[in-house]
Amino acid sequence: MQDYLKRILTARVYDVAIETPLEAAPNLSARIGNTLLFKREDMQPVFSFKLRGAYNKMAQLTPAQLQRGVIAASAGNHAQGVALSAHRLGCKAVIVMPTTTPQVKIDAVRHFGQDAIEIVLFGDSYSDACTRAYALEKERQLTFVHPFDDPDVIAGQGTVGMEILRQHQAPIHAIFCAIGGGGLIAGVAAYVKQVRPDIKVIGVQTNDSDAMFQSMQAGQRVQLNDVGLFSDGTAVKLVGEETFRVCQHYVDEIVRVDTDAVCAAIKDVFQDTRSILEPAGALAVAGAKLYAKREKLTGKTLIPVACGANMNFDRLRFVAERAEIGEKREAILAVTIPETPGSFRQFCTLLGSRNITEFNYRFADPKAAQVFVGVQVKDPAETATLVATLQQNELRTLDLTDNEMAKLHLRHLVGGHSAGVSDEILFRFEFPERPGALMNFLNRMSHNWNISLFHYRNHGADYGRVLVGMQVPHHDKDALRAFLDGLGYPYWDESENPAYRLFLG
Repeated sequence: MQDYLKRILTARVYDVAIETPLEAAPNLSARIGNTLLFKREDMQPVFSFKLRGAYNKMAQLTPAQLQRGVIAASAGNHAQGVALSAHRLGCKAVIVMPTTTPQVKIDAVRHFGQDAIEIVLFGDSYSDACTRAYALEKERQLTFVHPFDDPDVIAGQGTVGMEILRQHQAPIHAIFCAIGGGGLIAGVAAYVKQVRPDIKVIGVQTNDSDAMFQSMQAGQRVQLNDVGLFSDGTAVKLVGEETFRVCQHYVDEIVRVDTDAVCAAIKDVFQDTRSILEPAGALAVAGAKLYAKREKLTGKTLIPVACGANMNFDRLRFVAERAEIGEKREAILAVTIPETPGSFRQFCTLLGSRNITEFNYRFADPKAAQVFVGVQVKDPAETATLVATLQQNELRTLDLTDNEMAKLHLRHLVGGHSAGVSDEILFRFEFPERPGALMNFLNRMSHNWNISLFHYRNHGADYGRVLVGMQVPHHDKDALRAFLDGLGYPYWDESENPAYRLFLG
């Protein structure tokens, strides 16, 4: 273990890597009552810490090894580190990546040269890609640059810990590192625990990719059958032999977080830095928040390593959808209300001034209406209070906030054909995103008209897109026109829309 201190102090990383800042997070710090400092490894030239270990390993290869070339297996960030290092050192590199790797990472690797870099896509996870890389290593007589299970790679990553202690010499309660194979936390822990053993080093993993957690619990390496791919940068089925040995010796504990918590952490970092981390990059932040809450910490300094920002842009839709739930600031409810005029208005009145984030309803039964609604809340306690209030007013309510099927699928499927709806007219509106816009709509609408369909989802714009079906008798057409014109909201009649006829009419 003493050897790691020397290896880290003499690591060759700064030919290509930069010393990243330790940046304050004032908004998140104020919210959790502790000082959070982000170690901004997402600011590296390849937007990840992986460059450190890859270059440190390759810079120590012999000229003959460099001449033959190198090979690596990676979910993306290590691949970019190897590619940049190969470009700088003038050698060829073969990169084996899982087929699930985000396109942004594949394109980033290709950026370093089509002639020098060969990309091979194989398997669904890092472990699958690694198996293929080992076969190609022997077949082509290449030098394997492991993403984590190599002392030189671990030492390169350990320079992150060295920089943290140099940059912040005041007390630190804990440093948090995301764990995939364990290279980053092994390097950081090996340095920190030999220089400042009072500082806790805490690993963070997702619930569905927790190979290191299970291995530490079992006292031996445990191989997972499957891993979750949302945090693709940490989707490792089997941790390294050397990283496991170092973690057993130095790591204080490992906390696990779910997908919603990671999405919330991505949003937290954005609000403080205006930077967007990838899921693996935000893992440490999610872990620090969970740990601070669990331990009831106040006034402590916590340093999560923001280890990567190679985010697939398409994934942002999912992150934005789940961030509020991850912070327990959105409640998802299923509410049964009487299918009678005025009951919808009564229900909205009971919600009070709370911001409605989503509303899905389709007429299905002449006696009872099933409403799927999202409501912005301060915390889980407010959710419980709201549910109790609705129940007391004889509105049967089911809390779906932690129901994965409801969050992933049901919210997009509420609706369908309804044979019992007559005289239905469908309108698409743009509601102003301000309190009272919905109640203004309901109060102006004739009490003789029934709402048969309602769909709304807050998209963060200055107006809300709302789809409304109303049962309006033919003789009320003039009154309908007066209502629409007096409302003042932009609207479009979608009653003849073929999509409506096919799926909802």
